Amino acid sequence: MNTTDAPPIPADDPGPSGPLPPRQVALAAWDNEGGAVAQAKAPIRSSPANAELAQLHIRIIALENLLIAMLADASALQSQRIRTMAAFITPRPGFTQHHLTVQAAHQMVDLVQRADHFRSTAEE
Repeated sequence: MNTTDAPPIPADDPGPSGPLPPRQVALAAWDNEGGAVAQAKAPIRSSPANAELAQLHIRIIALENLLIAMLADASALQSQRIRTMAAFITPRPGFTQHHLTVQAAHQMVDLVQRADHFRSTAEE
């Protein structure tokens, strides 16, 4: 059975994560009217976890930009301390490297470099 033969999903169908939002109901109906390709996937049901992750992602982006703005006014000593801390959390010889720790250290250095770029751009 392809998606064009499937019956429409009713709006009150709770599904695994509760009732479908009106947009998903409309998309499901459109899929069944023959407007979609035969190999189309079933509509993605949104979940509270996805919305929470999206909000968390937005907050992280905002915090990164706030930190860059603050670091742009930081002293050279403060910027150097951040670079030192990044080198400090990078695994030392003989210890197992964990990819998240390595990525965090790279992210710290990247934030300082972005702040340096922002500082030099503001001075011009």
